[in-house]
Amino acid sequence: MAQIKNNLKPQDVAILVKIIVFDLKPWSQETLAFELQMSQSEISQSLNRCRYATLIDADKKKVNRFAFTEFLLHGIQYVFPQQPGAIVRGIPTAHSAPPLNNFFINSQETFVWPHHRGTERGQAVEPLYPAVVNASLMDNMFYEYMTLIDALRVGRAREKEIAKKELRKRILHEE
Repeated sequence: MAQIKNNLKPQDVAILVKIIVFDLKPWSQETLAFELQMSQSEISQSLNRCRYATLIDADKKKVNRFAFTEFLLHGIQYVFPQQPGAIVRGIPTAHSAPPLNNFFINSQETFVWPHHRGTERGQAVEPLYPAVVNASLMDNMFYEYMTLIDALRVGRAREKEIAKKELRKRILHEE
C-alpha cells in the first residue's frame, strides 16, 4: 500500500492565509480554489496535509492560529527558503511592499515577484506558489500577509522582527 505524503507544500501556507483573511465569512473549497487559482483537488489535499500537521481543525474549517503563527515565525525561512535573484520587473514584496515599506522608506533594495503587470524593478523573489501573485492582485489583505511572509523568507534581522510583530498582531490579535 502506498504511503500518503503528508509533508507541507508551499501552497498550504497560501491556503491557510486565505482562510484567515476570510475571517468569519463563510467559505468553501470551491471559493478557495477560485480565489487562489488552484484546483479543488489541490485545495482538498492541502487541507488534509494541514490537518495532519495540526495547522487546521479536524473539520478543516478553522486555522489553528497559534500553531500556524509558530510555524511562520520559526520555520518558514527553513522549510521554504528564498534568495533574491536577478533584477526584473514585478510586484513589490517583502520590505518593499505594504505594510513593511512604511518602516523601510529609504531601503536601497527592492524585492519583487516577477510579473508582467509589475510596476517596479527589483531583485526577483519567487513567490511561495505561482498563483500567489495573481491572488494578491485581487485581495490587498492577502497580499499584505504574503509580503510579510516573504520578509521572513528573505529579509534581514530587522525586517524579520517587524514582520514577525505584524504577523502576530494580525493572526493572533496581539498588540
